[in-house]
Amino acid sequence: MELHPGRFPAARAAAVAVGYLRYLRGGPGTGLRLRELRRARRQDIDGVGHKYYLDLELEDVLDKDRTVNCTAEVLYHLGSKTSAPDVQLTVQGELRSTEEADKEFYHRIRSLEKELVAENIPDSHGNVPPELEPIHLLAWAASGYVIWQNSTENTNFNLAQVKHVKQVKRNDDDLQFDFVVLLHEMVSQEVLPWEVTLLWHPQRGARVPQSGAAGAPRS
Repeated sequence: MELHPGRFPAARAAAVAVGYLRYLRGGPGTGLRLRELRRARRQDIDGVGHKYYLDLELEDVLDKDRTVNCTAEVLYHLGSKTSAPDVQLTVQGELRSTEEADKEFYHRIRSLEKELVAENIPDSHGNVPPELEPIHLLAWAASGYVIWQNSTENTNFNLAQVKHVKQVKRNDDDLQFDFVVLLHEMVSQEVLPWEVTLLWHPQRGARVPQSGAAGAPRS
């Protein structure tokens, strides 16, 4: 069934796809956001759930003239409030190379004498200091995981703010950041604090070993 791209069910499925891609491809030099949802279709699969087929245009927030096309399939499992949607993506086009910038950021953080600590990104005026932009983009990756894992057909999460972030020194070669992020749920208009730990390495990308609603047990 064809859906108007401006309708809420299509927009919610697109938010899941973009969140998943941010987690999959995210890093301190990469920030993708939805420029246009071009086409959406829903298939009702008996006994399984609802699958959305999406055609997306995404832009690089650090280079708005650079866009890529993406086709996505998002499957919400029938009656499940605990299973993450299944997402499959195909990106058409080349993303900007961030290899050198990633290495520079990695070595800068590794060389800090004191662990990085910051809060309120962006600030109340919507500003992100240039030196914290890589941390903000890593928060996009971390929140992308949370959005993917916790979305249903009736939710639409967006990262509102990094309330707090603290770097944690490790014995291995990963960088670790413990975030408290504020997620804006567009349907209910709730703002939900969420704790999420992100590991990142320029060769291995982003990984989230644990996350949970602030104050609740983390998994």
